[in-house]
Amino acid sequence: MTDEETATNPPSDHDSPWKEALEGWFPEFLALLFPAVHTGIDWSRGHRFLDKELQQIVRDAETGRRYADKLVGVHRLDGQPA
Repeated sequence: MTDEETATNPPSDHDSPWKEALEGWFPEFLALLFPAVHTGIDWSRGHRFLDKELQQIVRDAETGRRYADKLVGVHRLDGQPA
């Protein structure tokens, strides 16, 4: 796409609504799609999105195909961070 085409037809942002939903409903998302993972998390300790840390990891990694763009810190039931 040329600069002119980008200016008149900006790319659609299909990613942001999903990220917002994930941040708002993270425990429910895991319960629905990854129930075994959900049951292994100590939800009383909360969870934390680590976007800045993920950006650092991605920046330091070799360029190439990337899949993950959300990183979440939780604690397992045994107390270990994950």
